[in-house]
Amino acid sequence: MTRVGLSLPQLGSFATRDTIRGFAESAEELGFGSLFVQQHLFYPLNPASGYSARPGLAVPEAYRSILQPMEILAAVAAWTEKVTIGTSILVAGYHRPVDLAQRITTLDLLSGGRTVFGFSVGWSDEEHEQYDVDPRTRGKRSDELIDALKACWGPDPVTYSGEFFSIPESDIRPKPLQRPHPPLMSGMRSAAGLQRTAEKFDIWNPASGTLEQHLETLASINAMRDPSRAPLTMCWNLFTVPPVIVANLQPLDVDGLCEHVSAAAAAGVESVSIDANFELAYASPEDWLALPAKLAPVLQAANG
Repeated sequence: MTRVGLSLPQLGSFATRDTIRGFAESAEELGFGSLFVQQHLFYPLNPASGYSARPGLAVPEAYRSILQPMEILAAVAAWTEKVTIGTSILVAGYHRPVDLAQRITTLDLLSGGRTVFGFSVGWSDEEHEQYDVDPRTRGKRSDELIDALKACWGPDPVTYSGEFFSIPESDIRPKPLQRPHPPLMSGMRSAAGLQRTAEKFDIWNPASGTLEQHLETLASINAMRDPSRAPLTMCWNLFTVPPVIVANLQPLDVDGLCEHVSAAAAAGVESVSIDANFELAYASPEDWLALPAKLAPVLQAANG
């Protein structure tokens, strides 16, 4: 059986307290397995970098208003009891390890060990500049951030020394409920990012591309992985309407989603997540609150 998750309503004017709470509670009651949020900071009017690292591609209008991920997850941790909550994804360059390790630990403890955290290197020059980060260093910083996070979650005393981060000999407590740490998910797709995924992560979280392409890439990532470690699993992102329309990323209605999820289940894919944040047809809180029930047939498709 493939586990099916949903992205929480996070973008635009309908991402309100009541909408997020009602959506999360409904999704959990119906049996969806996870609820995800993403991270962006603001909407630059004259961006230097194209959306999703594609030169010249405009940033989607939906990003003009976005709630921040960790605060949403804290609320959803309190409003739900069983569903996994997590990020798909956090931008590594926007964080420092000790602070983020403690924030993740806090969410893992408050949720009763129901968290998973996805990371990627990001693409926005303007957002990196808000954190005084040179975006050309984002790959190396990502490597160090993940290593330093794992150090924070390991035995005390903790120390870490790198090019970007250093942690003096310290006790860093508490530790996450999930040991050795909550599952870490990679949204990376470059050659360097896939190598990083093989070395440091537990789950791969692809979006654009076909199932066959993703399965082939997953096999290549696992071939790079230390054979003493468990193979990476996959959480495939599907969009009702994608942020941008490209040849292999088209809108999906419920029937189309069921077809994709059924194929994923037949291929043994561990999980999929469905994102409707770019669906302009959902033009009211009532539309969003009705969405989990509208997507419920996908749960049946996940059973094969």
